[in-house]
Amino acid sequence: MTQKTTSNTLSKNFKELSIQVSLSGLSFCILDTAQNKIEKLDTVSFNQKVTPEKLQTHLNTWFEKESIKSINFQRINVIHENELSAFIPKSLFNESNLSNYLKYNVKLLETDYINYDELTSHDIFNVYVPFTNINNYLFEKFGDFEYKHFSTVLLETLFKVPKKNDAETVFVHVCENHFEIVVLHQKKLILYNTFSYQEKEDFLYYLLFTIEQLNLNPEETPTYLFGAISKEHALYTLAYKYIRNLEIIEISSNNKEVQNLGEINTNSNTVILLNSL
Repeated sequence: MTQKTTSNTLSKNFKELSIQVSLSGLSFCILDTAQNKIEKLDTVSFNQKVTPEKLQTHLNTWFEKESIKSINFQRINVIHENELSAFIPKSLFNESNLSNYLKYNVKLLETDYINYDELTSHDIFNVYVPFTNINNYLFEKFGDFEYKHFSTVLLETLFKVPKKNDAETVFVHVCENHFEIVVLHQKKLILYNTFSYQEKEDFLYYLLFTIEQLNLNPEETPTYLFGAISKEHALYTLAYKYIRNLEIIEISSNNKEVQNLGEINTNSNTVILLNSL
């Protein structure tokens, strides 16, 4: 189960820290909860994927910054971003069978720790392998904290996006070298998958293949791109030749209480991070 935060209500520094961890980089957001303002957004990108051990080294380096190490965080949220996850309908979920949900799609080690998130409003569980060394490092450094899988936050965010109609809708979260496809129909999850790509043709192939496998019409199916994408991007230009109902949307934060969200330039490194607050 998700670990719950132990808050120090006597702390004079009402700071909440959210961290998104992946083998490709780290993203950080510090929220001043007393003033409901984003105090700091920071990203650390790697030229190539690193090992979990090296990832911990980079995380420790960030915490050793002079501007960071003196902060007493009231609450810490962690988002684990990797491909080691699977969504399971509540009707099929059994806590004693966690490894069985992953073993056919994920290479598991005997030492892997498996956890799950529950999306209570939608009768779905997300079973995944977190970065255990990162969790252990943060627990030793700060004590209890809360964590979720990246795909949990992404799905929770998309469930709250207003729908223009009741048709099946394709959402594509674009990052530099990979993207996630989420297909929803009337607030129900039809498909979630993540793909790596090198060339724009790879991106198009996986997107069209997914649409075809679900028997959707690329001429009519609403398809929304967000993240590291714009109308000037080569991915959009190519995709629009084959998918006519294509639109780039901006995903706003679910936390409407934060005062300066409108000043934040959201991108693929921050949109999910901000929605974890």
